[in-house]
Amino acid sequence: MATITILDKLNSRKKIKIEIDLNQWEKLADVFGLYNSDFLKSLNKSLKESKEGKARKIKSLRELRK
Repeated sequence: MATITILDKLNSRKKIKIEIDLNQWEKLADVFGLYNSDFLKSLNKSLKESKEGKARKIKSLRELRK
């Protein structure tokens, strides 16, 4: 299983810094299924829809509920 190093800055209450090396990223991406063919197809579809103007910018995920 891949591990991630998470650093918490003393002066920053709302930010964290995550460090991951390339080997860890490859393992983590595989665990989350980012190399799954269905995921890649949906990614290509979303890029196509975005280029066609079917997407809109949002500031928060809460806006998706509207």
